[in-house]
Amino acid sequence: MQTEEQERIRRAYFIEHKSMRTIEKEMRHSRRTIAKAIAIETSKPQQTTTNRRTPIFGPYQSRVEELSGLNEHLPCKQHYTSHKIFEIIQSEGYQGCESRVRKFISRWNKTHHAPDLYIPLEFEPGKDAQCDWGEAIAVIDGVRQTVQIFVMRLNFSSKTFVMAFPSKKQESCFYAHTQAFSHFDGLPWRISCDNLATAVKLAVEGKSRREQRVIVRVILVVSALCRAFSLVALEVQ
Repeated sequence: MQTEEQERIRRAYFIEHKSMRTIEKEMRHSRRTIAKAIAIETSKPQQTTTNRRTPIFGPYQSRVEELSGLNEHLPCKQHYTSHKIFEIIQSEGYQGCESRVRKFISRWNKTHHAPDLYIPLEFEPGKDAQCDWGEAIAVIDGVRQTVQIFVMRLNFSSKTFVMAFPSKKQESCFYAHTQAFSHFDGLPWRISCDNLATAVKLAVEGKSRREQRVIVRVILVVSALCRAFSLVALEVQ
């Protein structure tokens, strides 16, 4: 097996916490191959810990691990820093250097804390936009009142259109979209609505969604007209 495949298996098992059966189905490797890759991963921390233990630091290693593990349950401002841990074990009899403690804590953190995983989002010009509604307090003619805020944002250029309405009824939704398209001088190919009740209603089964037919028809008509007149939003600036 190639090293890349071994790393994929280890990442799925140790970081993504997938079972061996799931990995077997997704990656189409035998159970024996998966177990072998996992065994390679688990042997590394044990070898490192054993080989680097010293007579001076050894008796205090479990104490350092205990204090480091407490950080997972404490607020950031109350975390035990390497220097603070050094001071604690020094008061308990440790006579070694602080650098030894720092190196061990650094290796311990890498072993016990999974790296941050993320998927970068990339959008093509004119392809995607997001819209949503929110509430805000406005003073109109001296009267303090709640207004509904419509926001549409182009994902590629981050250009944003904002407009306030007294309510978020279908009429407001239609008008907001047409004004946004006019502001952008066109429209994107795809618009994502975040739980917009006027455009989406819950289906009976699970978390699936069923769009309101009126909204879909209006947006399709507007989209067809805009594209017919070459008004597709271009975000090349």
